[in-house]
Amino acid sequence: MQKRWVLKSKSEVKKVNQLSNELGINPVLAELLVTRNIETFDASKQFFRPSLDQLHNPFLMQDMEKAIARITTAIGQNEKILIYGDYDVDGTTAVAVVYSFFREFHSRIEFYIPDRYAEGYGISTQGIDYAAANGFSLIIALDCGIKANDKVEYANSKNIDFIIGDHHLPGDELPPAFAVLDPKREDCNYPYKELSGCGIGFKLIQAFIMKNDMSLDICYQYLDLVAVSIASDIVPITGENRILTHFGLIKLNTNPCCGLQALVDLSTNKTKTFTVNDIVFQIGPRINASGRIDHAKDAVKLLISKSLQEAKDFSINIDDQNNVRKDFDLRITEEALSIIDDNDSLKTRKSTVLYKSDWHKGVIGIVASRLTEKYYRPTIILTETNGHIAGSCRSVIGFDLYEALSECSDLLDQFGGHKYAAGLTMQIENIKLFQDRFEQVVTRLIKPEMLTQEILIDTKLHLQDIDAKFHRILSQFEPFGPQNESPIFLSQKVSLIGSAYLVGSNHLKMTVKQEHSPSFDCIGFGLSEHIETINSGKPFDMCYSIEENVWRGKKNLQLNLKGIRY
Repeated sequence: MQKRWVLKSKSEVKKVNQLSNELGINPVLAELLVTRNIETFDASKQFFRPSLDQLHNPFLMQDMEKAIARITTAIGQNEKILIYGDYDVDGTTAVAVVYSFFREFHSRIEFYIPDRYAEGYGISTQGIDYAAANGFSLIIALDCGIKANDKVEYANSKNIDFIIGDHHLPGDELPPAFAVLDPKREDCNYPYKELSGCGIGFKLIQAFIMKNDMSLDICYQYLDLVAVSIASDIVPITGENRILTHFGLIKLNTNPCCGLQALVDLSTNKTKTFTVNDIVFQIGPRINASGRIDHAKDAVKLLISKSLQEAKDFSINIDDQNNVRKDFDLRITEEALSIIDDNDSLKTRKSTVLYKSDWHKGVIGIVASRLTEKYYRPTIILTETNGHIAGSCRSVIGFDLYEALSECSDLLDQFGGHKYAAGLTMQIENIKLFQDRFEQVVTRLIKPEMLTQEILIDTKLHLQDIDAKFHRILSQFEPFGPQNESPIFLSQKVSLIGSAYLVGSNHLKMTVKQEHSPSFDCIGFGLSEHIETINSGKPFDMCYSIEENVWRGKKNLQLNLKGIRY
């Protein structure tokens, strides 16, 4: 599929030049800083030299004092505390962090993860009933609960207090909990709004440590888990998240907790330095697989393991679950693609809505993502579960999926999510009506350019500007992730040196240069269709990121091609 190249608007020249002179760096690097709203020497220093001292005071978060007071009372009076969290990576890491910390001070503590299929997302009546039946008087909910008003009221009726620690957008009214920790609540003045659910849990234990004059090093030992949550939950890697991720990656690569060490040992990248990308593709899916295939409590047991042997035992089970998940994922994706390939009407639609009763609910979100990548249009995958239809929805850049679902709300029992990802339930008799209505809404609202995948290019760059100093400074922009993406550059009128050739099934490998520049090795994953034209000697434009390649112990700069045009 041909992609659109979109070049970002250039920053104000005066600001770029001034910052370039102050820092003594290439204007291209200065422009990358300015586009990230880093415009001064001091701001640049903070960006390039993150420090744990830059973390915000947790007591700036609304209700933090109340939360710490309630936990202190519970520990002092020997109450039973239940740490409750969602079944995805963010929820399970949050539970692991908070449970692991407080079990060192309090013996009457347990954790609870709802069953994805029997209880669904968020606070469940079953979970509250479990707490009541087993004598728990305080529930600390993490990565969920901000809209669970009726469930919290139900808990109150059973004399169970709730502390909500969530990072999702609140509804019109906050739940009637003892304390609600959420930077996105309107009356919260906490300076950074984009913490993960595990990040909220980290701030909670940081506050407890500060209140009790303990060493902050105690909470820093959990930063590897916080980094895993930030990377896996696709929250912005800016501000406080960038600091937490920076130091979390150091911990992950030098002295991870036993559970993460066991997962690293299972990965294909165990001999290299782990990055955000490695977490997303190597660690996150394994943790998620537990809740998708069996029960996410297994993931928590892994992450709270106190010995590497115990962690390895749990990790083998989770790896098996991940392999089952991959099998489901592959089979259902192939079935879904086959349905579209065999139906000319589905091929020409502006949306994809597919249903099959036996598709596994735990992987339909992954399948929806894969089909969105393939056809690049809003996609919904539906299956049957517990007598109703459940769906997972994914969108394309610029298209508001939530708005489109709102226009179909009369056909749905429930729906929720945000602009690019959502979930829904409906009655089986509404599937055909929904397929047609959703297609009509998408056709009316979507702009033609949204149906073509884009490559967002940061700036133009001449290859002669790329040297060791340029790359050394560029590498200090890491860790990369949402809102701090690895920069993509555009170089024009590039020439081939020698011949291009294929590696693997469809990957392009070649060496290139521009006028007066040194030569650079390039890898273009999935760009094999260009080999004939490239080898004709025709000059071309290319967009790419710059990375360090290690081969047989030797390091060199390599350009990772994102697109080629003539």
